[in-house]
Amino acid sequence: MGQKGKALVGGGCFWCIEAVYNRVEGVDAAISGYAGGPRKNPSYEQVCSGATGHAEVVEITYDTDVIGYDEILEIFWEIHNPTTLNAQGADKGTQYRSVIYYYNEEQKNAALCSIEKAQKIWEDPIVTELSPAPEFYEAEGYHQNYYSEHPTQGYCAMVIAPKIEKFMGKFKDKAKK
Repeated sequence: MGQKGKALVGGGCFWCIEAVYNRVEGVDAAISGYAGGPRKNPSYEQVCSGATGHAEVVEITYDTDVIGYDEILEIFWEIHNPTTLNAQGADKGTQYRSVIYYYNEEQKNAALCSIEKAQKIWEDPIVTELSPAPEFYEAEGYHQNYYSEHPTQGYCAMVIAPKIEKFMGKFKDKAKK
């Protein structure tokens, strides 16, 4: 086992982001949660109100011998639309903002480079927030592994499944065997 890396990203509903990263080779865990606002230990209902300042995020722990931070970000740009401010599809509100939280200067610089590279594949300007990693609050248990637990639920079938299919089509070599 290699060193453990950690990434913290948000790109709309955390169920979507978590479902994809849980299928990435080298990812040990993808945990849904909240970050970026001043309220301590927020609940889902509080975050959904928009009053907490938190975004729905996923904390990704990975084996750096198998996948690097650059590859984590490469997947990030493909599985959500980083050009829509505070929205992903029908999900609207500041909690759905596109965000990369970095843990150190190396991650910050990698993220800046990845934004520049990603902008070449998006026609509209990227509006992804880039900020130092704040405290992460794990979401309630019923949010964890939501897609795996409810694959036929409407949102899962209509919104999450296509993101997983896109990931599997574009990143076959990075998918768990």
